[in-house]
Amino acid sequence: MIEMNWFLPTGGDSRDVLPDDSSINRAPSHAYLAQIARACEELGFDALLTPCGTGCEDAWLATSSLIALTSRIKFLVAFRPALLTPTLAAQMASTFQRMSNGRCLVNIVTGAEQAELARFGVTEDKETRYERTGEFIEVMRGAWSGKPFSYKGKYFEVTDATTREIPDPVPPIYFGGASASAEKVAGENVDLYLSWGETPDAIKERQDRVAAIAAAQGRTMRFGIRFHTIARPTSEEAWAVADGILNSMAPDAIAAAREDFLKTQSVGQRRQFELHGGDLSKLEIHPNVWAGIGLVRGGVGTALVGSYEEVADRIVEYHNLGIEAFIMSGYPHLEEAYWFGEGVMPILRERGYLPALEGGPTKVFSFR
Repeated sequence: MIEMNWFLPTGGDSRDVLPDDSSINRAPSHAYLAQIARACEELGFDALLTPCGTGCEDAWLATSSLIALTSRIKFLVAFRPALLTPTLAAQMASTFQRMSNGRCLVNIVTGAEQAELARFGVTEDKETRYERTGEFIEVMRGAWSGKPFSYKGKYFEVTDATTREIPDPVPPIYFGGASASAEKVAGENVDLYLSWGETPDAIKERQDRVAAIAAAQGRTMRFGIRFHTIARPTSEEAWAVADGILNSMAPDAIAAAREDFLKTQSVGQRRQFELHGGDLSKLEIHPNVWAGIGLVRGGVGTALVGSYEEVADRIVEYHNLGIEAFIMSGYPHLEEAYWFGEGVMPILRERGYLPALEGGPTKVFSFR
């Protein structure tokens, strides 16, 4: 089975990838985030990824506010390990599990641009941050073990770390990063390794490296991928939407983003830029895989574009590489959740890749 997830836009939402003064934007209000969460639950998504950063609402607080408004959907909470102790992180996730009846997943985010890290007062170099993350995960897992956990490492020293109760279930740890340091941390410590969307060959190469690191530690690894999506009844309709997004991007905005991406210290961000190099004629990097969003957006810049059947085919293609979890998104996130959830997900259910919706099909009265 495929784990199908969506994205909670706690940094705001819009029909435009790079909103300007003429855009009609949506604030990440509690009411709007709740609307998306409830819609995704009804559509059958498994979980919602909630990002972290100074431009977003806090992921822990935003998702915890939605617990009582939902009943099944899980929350994949992203946080930076440099900003809290591993025992506190263990306590927060453990409490979340009890308050939500087991609906917490954790996404550890170590990589970031230096300007974002500086806002939080994080001055460690990249290698140090990843090395520290490995110890962080070890202590956090120890605190979840149900027994007092003591540890002395290079970055952490704790005595009898624990939580009130063992979380049930213990939250799986999701983690991404394209550098060699990130792949090492993933292979040695985490449950699911995430990649931003690239070509199948590029993804397979990365997965093989991480799987080998995990195997050397006697571990197995799950894999996930992050994509945007533009799915419509026909391919022509979907590509018309993509063309509209591209036409909305001002040339100076594309040029400014290009300068930022050329200076990035993030291996993952550099790989996203190199998919197209700023060349508008090279945006379809694989059938139905479009890199146009990455012309101006940081983070994942690729989208699955096409008819419902075509997008379903691409998801199956990536799933056949060993990818179990997909984290999808689209602009705006409420409407695109419906396009994808009502168009693509039923096809995947028919093919046996997604479980049936609870309650089955619904009748609609025709007033005659």
